[in-house]
Order: sequence, then structure tokens, then C-alpha cells
Amino acid sequence: MENGGATGVRVSITLTGMTEATTPPKFVTIGVYGFSEAEFFAALQRASVDTFCDIRWRRGVRGSEYAFVNSARLQKRLGELGIGYLHFRELAPDPALRQRQAEADQAAGTTKRKRTALGDTFITGYRHECLSAFGSRKFVERLGTKARVVALFCVEREPAACHRSLLAERLQQDLGVEIIHLLPE
Repeated sequence: MENGGATGVRVSITLTGMTEATTPPKFVTIGVYGFSEAEFFAALQRASVDTFCDIRWRRGVRGSEYAFVNSARLQKRLGELGIGYLHFRELAPDPALRQRQAEADQAAGTTKRKRTALGDTFITGYRHECLSAFGSRKFVERLGTKARVVALFCVEREPAACHRSLLAERLQQDLGVEIIHLLPE
């Protein structure tokens, strides 16, 4: 079956008991560190994001600089922009796993905001604890049929320093989708 000239991988997804060939949505990742409020929402709009997946454990950020991504304010602004909001807490590292990364950061003499990569212990733990039972096709189903461009969101500036890169990697492996990382200028 032709896909209208669009490139991409076609995936069979079961929706309400029917199987139909569907092109998976496009995926972008975004953190908040380094963005101003205006730049953050402009980046989402430039990427044509229509579905925003918050994959944080706690949906808040300390301090006024990034208060715009605290859950209530974030959801309100996304709604004004016509972007759907979904929270997937099960895709967030739990406090114990985050603590292990904090210990690795301390041993490396860095902080969460300055980290450029995740530690091996965290990566192994996240893959085991959050991705071992994860199903990419089921995840796409949960996004709904209207999802065309999906943002995976957490806070870290660098994708490689955040679990969103591990989720994106998994989606890329399973679905063959391209992942674009939105970064502050």
C-alpha cells in the first residue's frame, strides 16, 4: 500500500479491534534547561508538536526561572497552543534510580544541570526498570490517532544526560522513527 509519497516506516497498530496500516508519529525530545519560556514554546510550535508527553516523576521544577513547566502552568499554556498533554509517570526514573545518578554526578564532580551524559548504572537501571516491559506500539496507541508530532519532555538540556534519550532510542529501534532533539540556541 502506498503511503502518499511520505517516507517512513509503516507499523500495524490495532485500534478498537481493527488492524490498519499507519505511519507512526514523528518524535522530538525537549528539556527545559537553557530555554526561556518564550523560546521553549516557540521551539514546540516550530516543530509542529501536537502531543506533549511529560515523562517526569515530579512535574515541577524548583525556582522561578523554569516555573512555566510546573504542571498546571505547563498544561494551561499547551492547551492555549492546541497541544495535547499526557503524563507517563511509569516512564520516569524513580527516586532511588535518580539518587544513583546523583551519586555518579557527585563522584564525577558535576551537577544535574551540567551533566552531559548518563552513567552506566543509571542507563542499565532505567532500561531494566522502565523499558523492560515497555511496548513501543502500545505507547503509540496510547498517544491516540491524532498524534502526528510527539514531544518527549523532561528537564535536562542535553538529551544524552536525560532518560528521554533512552526512551527515544527504544522508539527508534522498535519503530524505525527519526528522533529530533530540540535544543536551546
